[in-house]
Amino acid sequence: MGLITETNEQYYAGSQKFIVPADAPNQQFTATFNTKLVFGSSNPSTIEYALNNFKLYKAGIGSLTYTEYVLPYTVSGNTITIAEDLDQGVGLIVQLKTESGGNYGNKNAYGSTVQDNWGSYAYIKLDDIINNFIVAYVGDDKLIPSVKRTDIVFHAKRAIQEFSYDTLKSVNSQELNIPNSLSVAIPQDYVNYVNIYWVDKQGVKHIIMPTQLTSNPYSNPIQDQSGMPMQDNFGDNIEGTSITEERWANNDLKQRNEIRDNSLGFGSFYGEDGYGAGQLYGLDPQYANINGYFTINEREGKFSFSSDLVGKLIILEYVSDGLSTNLDTRVPKMAEEAMYAYISHAIIASRINQPEYVVNRLKREKSAKLRNTKIRLSNIKLNEIVQVLRGQSKWIKH
Repeated sequence: MGLITETNEQYYAGSQKFIVPADAPNQQFTATFNTKLVFGSSNPSTIEYALNNFKLYKAGIGSLTYTEYVLPYTVSGNTITIAEDLDQGVGLIVQLKTESGGNYGNKNAYGSTVQDNWGSYAYIKLDDIINNFIVAYVGDDKLIPSVKRTDIVFHAKRAIQEFSYDTLKSVNSQELNIPNSLSVAIPQDYVNYVNIYWVDKQGVKHIIMPTQLTSNPYSNPIQDQSGMPMQDNFGDNIEGTSITEERWANNDLKQRNEIRDNSLGFGSFYGEDGYGAGQLYGLDPQYANINGYFTINEREGKFSFSSDLVGKLIILEYVSDGLSTNLDTRVPKMAEEAMYAYISHAIIASRINQPEYVVNRLKREKSAKLRNTKIRLSNIKLNEIVQVLRGQSKWIKH
């Protein structure tokens, strides 16, 4: 719990060396990386070999020259079992794949997988939190005399979901290009968007705003002459194409890619005259945006963008619920105590005949520790605040 188990070579270089001893049982070697070894195949000629997140190298007795080991071996957990009978003194190296290729081999041989244990000391796995909770809070003369592990897992996952929305560092991001279809798929672990930017040639972000002038209907049933939805032979509504989306795709802005002016001086923004226009007070700020716009098409599961963003590089920031990797989910250590408090309250509050003063005490404790966690994870630095406030001393000339 909170102990460093990797050597500096394992952490920084992503490699671990073994020297075959005289009594190596079944030629087994157990890597002690924080990163789990992913094994597809030991045969480089197979497709499954590319699934490996490591490579194995071998050197002769007393030699410092390592070559890739391509003979059969298997992996169970982090234990590698070699099929051949290695001589005493032979050197083996387990090298995690890195962008630079590590100290052995080359980048092309490794692909682009990034070593994922850097910075891992700041986190604790959800499975470890569950095990720690059982040790510290469950048993005779403890807060919870007995509880099923499945109950703890359930409440721990619920804690992760609730914390992910506004407490934990759970904002994911993707770098994407806008294709000619002007749409990109919603990410697999998406819950809600945070921000979407397009990136210029200098690498500077420009925020893309959602538009309120149109929407993407979730259902488009075909109607009969009386306005009733029509059904197919299976009794389901017959779906047609969206007329709203068709009109939006062919409005004046799309056709001319510009803002036209009418005789009254009103600008035509996004189609209809009058949007964003005002002779006396100027245009409406909610429509004054040259960075393009987007809508969320829930029906098709995608983000749709305006035509001026075609070919642009964008960054999509979104919130996940933190459970996409099951019990391997990483939780910031600054939130560990809040997790224990949440689970304790959830278990006690869900049981009958529990003293209300105990339930209320745990509820207050949960709220207090969650508040402390938010403060810790807000990552507010005094020097950064001072740097921003220095702008308040600027003279504004009229």
